[in-house]
Amino acid sequence: MSEQSENLPSENVGSTPTDWLTMPDLVEALGEPLGRVRRLIDEHYLIGSRRSGVFAVPSVFLVDGAPLSSLRGTIIVLQDAGFADDEVVDWLLTDDETLGRAPIAALLAGHKSEVRRVARTLA
Repeated sequence: MSEQSENLPSENVGSTPTDWLTMPDLVEALGEPLGRVRRLIDEHYLIGSRRSGVFAVPSVFLVDGAPLSSLRGTIIVLQDAGFADDEVVDWLLTDDETLGRAPIAALLAGHKSEVRRVARTLA
């Protein structure tokens, strides 16, 4: 990890522990050039936060060196419901009573439809 990411807050957002990846970390983790990484963010394949001053993405959003495939549609549903980027990240990482776990944990377990059903009720 880059020196920049070491300066990010160690506290977690929500209840899901995760490391935060800065842009240089994402370039390395994804094995893609910076322009491609920015495009993945612009096209909602990944989402991050600037709450620490430096833009960073939760590492739990990556699986096997690529963005979690079910993340994009979920991000779009939440943004369509009026969520800001920080709110999307918070919701994905925080335990949800309806799901019985954090939405990102449900997505990682393959429960995309259930997560999006809950996300649609938030509009």
